[in-house]
Amino acid sequence: MSSTYTANDAAAYERLMGRWSRLLAEPFIAFAGIAAGDRVLDLGCGTGSLALALAARREPSHILGLDISETYVALAQARARDPRLAFRVGDAASIDLPDGSVDRAYSLLALNFVRQPVRAIGEMRRVTRAGGVIAAAVWDFAGGLAYQRLFWDTAAALDPAADKARARHYAAALTWPGELEGAFAAAGAREVVAQSLTLRMVYADFADYWDPIANAQGPVGDYVKQLAPHALAALAGAVERAFLAGRADGPRSMIATAWAAKARV
Repeated sequence: MSSTYTANDAAAYERLMGRWSRLLAEPFIAFAGIAAGDRVLDLGCGTGSLALALAARREPSHILGLDISETYVALAQARARDPRLAFRVGDAASIDLPDGSVDRAYSLLALNFVRQPVRAIGEMRRVTRAGGVIAAAVWDFAGGLAYQRLFWDTAAALDPAADKARARHYAAALTWPGELEGAFAAAGAREVVAQSLTLRMVYADFADYWDPIANAQGPVGDYVKQLAPHALAALAGAVERAFLAGRADGPRSMIATAWAAKARV
C-alpha cells in the first residue's frame, strides 16, 4: 500500500490516533452495517481498532486486517484474542485476495493516505462479492477535526514551514466535502450513500493532549520531529495557551467529524 503516512511506531500511533479510531469504529459500523456470517476486510487496519470492534460483535465469521506497516500489523496481531481475527501486511492497490472473497470491505481513516485511492476502492469492490458492501471513512481535516486545527493553526502562526505543512495536509485527497463519494463513483461504485459521523473526545488535561502530539506519527509527527528543541518548546507553550484558553488546566472536550461513504457491489 503506497502511503504518504509515516508509520513506523505503533505505540506512538496508538497514543495519538488509537483513542479516536476506537471511538469512531462504532458509529462507522452502524453506518456501514454488518450481518451474521459476514467475512470482513479491514483495509488500512492500522493497529486494529476497527477489526477489534468488529470482533466484539457476534455477526462476523472472519475479519482480516491489512496494512502496509509491519509494526502496526504486529501490534494489531498482539492485541487479537479472537480466533476470527487475522492481520497481515498488504497493499491497498493490489489486495492479495480472490475476487468476491469477502462480504464487506471497509476502510477507516486510511484511504486519504493511499497514493491511489480510486484504485484501492476498485480493489475493495473486486474482492467483495456481488451484493456485498464497501465502505470507508476519512477525517474532515479542514473543517471538522478540532484537536488538529488547534495544533496546526497555532504552529502555522509561528512558522511558515508549518503553514506549508498544514496546507499539504488539508489538501489531501478525499478529505473535502463530496470527495470520498466522488472517489467511490470514479471506482465504479453505484448508488453511493454518504454521511458525516461526528463524535466527541475528552482530554484529561494539556499533557493528555500534547504528549501524543510531541511523539506523533503521520503529518503531525513529520513536522514536530524536525523541530529544534527550542522551537518545539516554543510551539508547546503556544499550543498550551490555545488549549487552556484562559482557564485552568483540566479536561477539554473536542469534536471530530469524518466523511463516510458506502455502496453495494
